[in-house]
Amino acid sequence: MHGPLQFSVDEFFGTISPRIWLAVFIFTIGMLLAYGVMGVTSRLLERMGVVETIEGTSFERTTNEFGTSTARIITQLSGVFTILLATFVAITVADLQFVGLFWSSVAIFLPQLFIAIVILVVGVVVADKVELLVSERLRGVKLPEIGLIPLLAKYSVLFVAILIALSQIGVAVLALIVLLGAYALALIVFTALATQDLLASGTAGVYLLLNQPYSIGDEVKVGGQRGIVQEVDLLVTRIETDGEEHIIPNRTVLKDGIVRIQQ
Repeated sequence: MHGPLQFSVDEFFGTISPRIWLAVFIFTIGMLLAYGVMGVTSRLLERMGVVETIEGTSFERTTNEFGTSTARIITQLSGVFTILLATFVAITVADLQFVGLFWSSVAIFLPQLFIAIVILVVGVVVADKVELLVSERLRGVKLPEIGLIPLLAKYSVLFVAILIALSQIGVAVLALIVLLGAYALALIVFTALATQDLLASGTAGVYLLLNQPYSIGDEVKVGGQRGIVQEVDLLVTRIETDGEEHIIPNRTVLKDGIVRIQQ
């Protein structure tokens, strides 16, 4: 014979639908699975070299200031997505009508939101990396306007990432696409204006490389400098005299002319 307390407990558990127990079990498994997914994601990012690739970017430095990292953010997002997915499945199994419609809408929107966030994070990281790569490539170019090109490259990648992320969650992007076209046109015009000296030197460099009015080892006088030609590339001519190296833009060579000194 059972006491009153035992009877009350048995009666309480007996009133709970098996669907509820199954939903609790699914949610618990989902929580455990989330930790597993986070571990797999972390190892996958490490094996793919993502951690090394994004190291040194401004986004990574910002996340480090908050005590986290880009890889950790992506890992945590995968865990949160798994938990939310388990929650949706559990509620569906429990057949809770008053939240069924809400979670049906969430289930459709949630994967799109997750992908959009990942695209945005990846876009920010790639934009930072592009800025670093372009800066490295242009480090030897001694023109004041050249510092704008890495920034333009960065924000171009970031704009495209935002556009893709918004389209992923169903935001109408037609106006943004038109804006992207206007941005691209403005970018071309601005780049042409900002780098007109660079383009002029490049055009002059093509002429000099094709016609070779002087070559390495020749003694020349150009731009008020006299010395031995050490190198001729697309943008500049390098001459050396008395232990000093003079870097002369190719546009100056064509504008001022050059004197080749006969031995």
